[in-house]
Amino acid sequence: MMRLVFVLISAAAITLFTSYANATMRITADPGGRVVDYEDRFSRLRASGEPVVIDGACLSACTLAIGLLSPGQVCATPRAVLGFHAAWRFTENGGRVTSPDATQEMLGIYPAQLRSWINRHGGLTPRMIFLRGRELFAIVANCGGEPRVVRATVRDARMLRSDTSRAQRVR
Repeated sequence: MMRLVFVLISAAAITLFTSYANATMRITADPGGRVVDYEDRFSRLRASGEPVVIDGACLSACTLAIGLLSPGQVCATPRAVLGFHAAWRFTENGGRVTSPDATQEMLGIYPAQLRSWINRHGGLTPRMIFLRGRELFAIVANCGGEPRVVRATVRDARMLRSDTSRAQRVR
């Protein structure tokens, strides 16, 4: 009896692990954040090979996915919208000021075709510019079909809570 229970628990664990290993990160409403946090997040995702689907707003530092992930690892759906602006930092009195160094760092991460699009649309300034539709699909692969959402495990929920991107795990 104990052996049967062990075999069933082992089979369930293998199934859960396999589902997690085949997960896809889906970005649906990411407002962005600190550049260094996104560099770290997307560098880890690149190393894992985990696919990333942009299926909604991916703004500010979230757009670094396009430069930090391999081209075959990231795609966008027709609902995807990328929003770009100059990087900024807080001042001592709580205001915001543009950060030329961080802005140049972001530009250096983006592929040449995206940098060219940004330059044609006025460059990275405090004003947000948006990339979507045909122009987006000229730079980022179109995902095609709709991925299926998987229930989050405890491990996933912890990851999602620490990820301000409001990304969802899908397979």
